[in-house]
Amino acid sequence: MEFSPELRDAVLAGDITVSFRLWQRPRVRAGGQYRVGVGRIEVDSIELVPFAAVTPADVRQSGEPDRETLRHRAAHAGPIDDGTLLYRVEFHPCG
Repeated sequence: MEFSPELRDAVLAGDITVSFRLWQRPRVRAGGQYRVGVGRIEVDSIELVPFAAVTPADVRQSGEPDRETLRHRAAHAGPIDDGTLLYRVEFHPCG
């Protein structure tokens, strides 16, 4: 799973544990391990949710300061409105 360079250390430290992805189909699976920089994460769960369902806790766990910043980061593959379906990926560092 790819993360922006400025997020990788926080992902590997366990400070970021949720990511929202605008994918047409899932690219990870629960239980799978994926390289992040020099480390690895294991996916705990993946679910399809509308952007409107993103909670304040999700925003904190994703390492973003607010919902709009999260919306902007996730929108690299297209625009996101409240009804747009995103994959919510929960994970933890491993190894």
